[in-house]
Amino acid sequence: MYLASADASIITVNGTFLLELVAFIVMVAILWKYAYPSIARIAEGRQKLIADQLAEAEKRSQEAEQRLKEAEAKLNDARAQAQEVIAGAARSGDQLREELKAKGEEEARRQVEKAVREIDAARQQALESVRSEVSGIVLEVTQKVIGDALDGRAHQKLIDQAIKEIGVGGKR
Repeated sequence: MYLASADASIITVNGTFLLELVAFIVMVAILWKYAYPSIARIAEGRQKLIADQLAEAEKRSQEAEQRLKEAEAKLNDARAQAQEVIAGAARSGDQLREELKAKGEEEARRQVEKAVREIDAARQQALESVRSEVSGIVLEVTQKVIGDALDGRAHQKLIDQAIKEIGVGGKR
């Protein structure tokens, strides 16, 4: 229907159109004067808040990286200290092993020396026993050969001389 009429157009300029245009301009002016600054201020505040949050997130990210680096450095230090402790324990073990070896060798040497002293004492005792028996035998033989008894000193002198001559006691 509207297409059929020749003066039909989409926009008809009449009093209503002008009134609507003036109302639109007044509404845009009021919005521009009162509403737009509030909306712009809110939008700028939101942009600032977002920018601040981004900056804070970047700052925290850098702090986290720094803490991670510090933790890695501490971990490396702890590993180095652990290696030092292990090396120190190994050195201490080696030193203790050497000390125990030295003590064992010293104890063995003392045992050998003690055994040598005991052997010398037993040998000396055996020599004294042999001397005593030899002197008894020599006394008996001498009494039988000579027939009369000698006094104690002369008899002992004769025994000692006989022992020296036959070599008992290790010296000839």
